[in-house]
Amino acid sequence: MKDKKLAVLIDADNVPYAYIKEMLDEIAKYGNPTIRRIYADWTKPTVSGWKNVLLENAITPIQQYSYTTGKNSSDSALIIDAMDLLYSKKVDGFCIVSSDSDFTRLATRLREAAMLVIGIGEKKTPRPFITACDKFVYIEILKKEQKSGSVEKSNKQSKSKTASSSVSKIDKELVNLIKDSIDEISDESGWAFLGTLGNFIIKKKTDFDSRNYGFPKLYPLIKSIGEFQIEVKETGENNIRHIYLKNK
Repeated sequence: MKDKKLAVLIDADNVPYAYIKEMLDEIAKYGNPTIRRIYADWTKPTVSGWKNVLLENAITPIQQYSYTTGKNSSDSALIIDAMDLLYSKKVDGFCIVSSDSDFTRLATRLREAAMLVIGIGEKKTPRPFITACDKFVYIEILKKEQKSGSVEKSNKQSKSKTASSSVSKIDKELVNLIKDSIDEISDESGWAFLGTLGNFIIKKKTDFDSRNYGFPKLYPLIKSIGEFQIEVKETGENNIRHIYLKNK
C-alpha cells in the first residue's frame, strides 16, 4: 500500500493548519503524496495561517474566489480537480483533508473507481463523509501524538495520560464490534489472527483506530479490555510474533 501514488487535497476552510506536518506524516503511511494541493480564497484573513506552512511542506495553493456570500466555492474547485486527477490516471488514491460532509459524494465516486480514499478531519466530521472513505483519521489523535512526543513515561503515568487524551471511550459497542469481528473471521477452533482482525474492523468501521482510545496499537487496546483469550506464537525470525485472539 505504501507504493501507491496519492493526491492530497486539503480544504483550508475546514481543517486547522497547526498540525499539517502530523497530517502529512500520517498520509505517508498509506502511500507517496505525489500531489499536494490546498484550496481556499486566499484573499480572506481567516486562512492567513496556512500561508506560512505551505512552502515548508511543498503544498500548492489553489486560489478560488468566493463569488457568493455564504457559499464555499473551494469545495467545487477541489471536487473538479479530484475528478480531473481521477481520469488522468496519475494517482492510485486520494487523501481528502476536510471536516465537511460536502465531500461525501466525491469520496463515494472515487471508491467506485477503485481508488483508495483516506479522509482526515476533526472529530466533528459528519458520519456520512467518514463512512464514505476507506479509512478516516481524526486530527485530534495526531495532536495527541505531537504533545506526547517520544518521552517514555511510567506505566502509571501512561495510563493516566491515555484516559485523558483519547477522543473515544471504550464502551460496549466497541467490545461487541471486536467480538463479532473475531467470530466472523475466526477458524473452526475460534481463533483469529490479529493482523487480519484489524483490517476487517476498519472495513466495518472506517474511523476505527486504536489511537482514538489512547493506545498506539490494536494489541494493547485489546489487552486492556480483558475479555479475550490471547495466544502469542514466536516465529523465530527477527523477534516477529503472531498474535491470535479468541472470544472467552
